[in-house]
Amino acid sequence: MENNRITGLLGIKYPLVQGGMVWCSGWRLASAVSNCGGLGLLGAGSMHPDTLREHIRKTKAATSGPFGVNVPLMYPEIEEVMRIVVEEEVPVMFTSAGSPKKWTPYLKDHGIKVVQVVASSLLARKSEDAGVDAVVAEGFEAGGHNGREETTTMALIPTVRDAVSIPVIAAGGIADIRGYRAAFALGADGVQMGTRFALCRESSASEEFKAYCRGLAEGGSRLLLKKMVPTRLVDNEFSAKIAEMEAAGAGKAELEAFVAKGRAKLGMFEGNLQEGMLEIGQIASIVKEEESVADIFASLGLA
Repeated sequence: MENNRITGLLGIKYPLVQGGMVWCSGWRLASAVSNCGGLGLLGAGSMHPDTLREHIRKTKAATSGPFGVNVPLMYPEIEEVMRIVVEEEVPVMFTSAGSPKKWTPYLKDHGIKVVQVVASSLLARKSEDAGVDAVVAEGFEAGGHNGREETTTMALIPTVRDAVSIPVIAAGGIADIRGYRAAFALGADGVQMGTRFALCRESSASEEFKAYCRGLAEGGSRLLLKKMVPTRLVDNEFSAKIAEMEAAGAGKAELEAFVAKGRAKLGMFEGNLQEGMLEIGQIASIVKEEESVADIFASLGLA
């Protein structure tokens, strides 16, 4: 599918966006996706501001296609990130985990397209009212941080489509041509794919993490940390301890102290598969082969 509202808005050939995932979405992955005709995203959530600037410049050098930056709005140095994306003339910004009301006018005043990730039709309407150009409707199946509503992608996409007039990108549980086509049948204008790109060759995640996730069976992840930010985690010693603590009634402060800073880096980037925090979507159970970004696009008929 070409030449629809998402391709027109983002200036891309195909309506496919690569998720901006912490510790996975560096310049090699983003530029490879953009070179194949989709929209590559840098995952700013795991980058210090200077590191983000470096990855933006390397992405520019590696592709002539549009690309974007994804940042959670709760990022502690959000002002610095926003200054960098403006200075570096990043064409597209994906925002999540917060209200887009504050930063959307600033970004659009500098000619940057803004897309907000939402988990409900209510948040989609609020995002449209805030002036964003499109929304990513991300279902419960997705990896990493999730909405508290726990609405599945199949239920979420039609309700968001009916709630807003701006373009809708479907995300959560989409990893092959069946899911890709289903998203458009449900009313989406585009697709954001995370897990499959997180496990491909160009992903900056550790090879140990990729191999571990490609070996997951159905049901190999679960949504935990609901007293903090609901997060889908792979089953390992770390997530088992989190589940045990939650069952015993641990509060937010106790959970935050256990999770501590650096757990996601330890697991996803450094490859400590038992003590680290491993985030991946439910659909990982169908991703079994080592492959490149170009292989993924070809399998979707986008080549």
